[in-house]
Amino acid sequence: MAPPRTATRWFHQIFADWLFCSARRHRRLHAMRDRPPARAIRGENDIMAIYQSMQRVRFRSAGDYEQFKLIFAGVRHHLKTLPGFLHLTWWTHPDDPTWHNEVSFWTSFDALKDWHMNTYHKHAKQWAVRSGAIMEDIITNFELKSTRLIRVCPCCGHAQDKPYELDQEQHALAQPCSQCGFHFPRMPETPDSFAVFKDIDASIKETGERKPASAKTAA
Repeated sequence: MAPPRTATRWFHQIFADWLFCSARRHRRLHAMRDRPPARAIRGENDIMAIYQSMQRVRFRSAGDYEQFKLIFAGVRHHLKTLPGFLHLTWWTHPDDPTWHNEVSFWTSFDALKDWHMNTYHKHAKQWAVRSGAIMEDIITNFELKSTRLIRVCPCCGHAQDKPYELDQEQHALAQPCSQCGFHFPRMPETPDSFAVFKDIDASIKETGERKPASAKTAA
């Protein structure tokens, strides 16, 4: 039997060969070329691209961060009521504990604007300005290009690489290995609002006449 380190290298090489071999790469590039530029949900008159908002935040002091966490914990109760909210996670950089990252997903830019008009959010932002707790906030917004789920089952070794709909991410992540039934670990929601997730209800998707992944985005 190969030593653990050798076995690990062998597995990584097999996975890399499978993922990046020229034939599969060629097919993936063609598939991405033929896809619309963003996953979209159709409104009454137009197509709205799914948005990601990312913030890189630094606080003035550790005490300010503790006060922020008290206020931020209530965010999840308001996010879950918004029809366009999908995902929020908060991360602290492992090499710099003063650098915090917030990532959120929205069904459209208008959905993100709805959050900024929320009363609780407005007061939270006013607190940040009034107190001076947030020393720096770098905000970047992105339109979604594509989503893929790549998994290798630790039980049977079955490899998977497939596209999925971001507004149904929790459903996609909950699916077990198709070969042996292994359930992949998933992070649950947290009471401090550092992890909040929501899928779009199927009836809302049908009402919105969501376009299939293979369809072309309207000009």
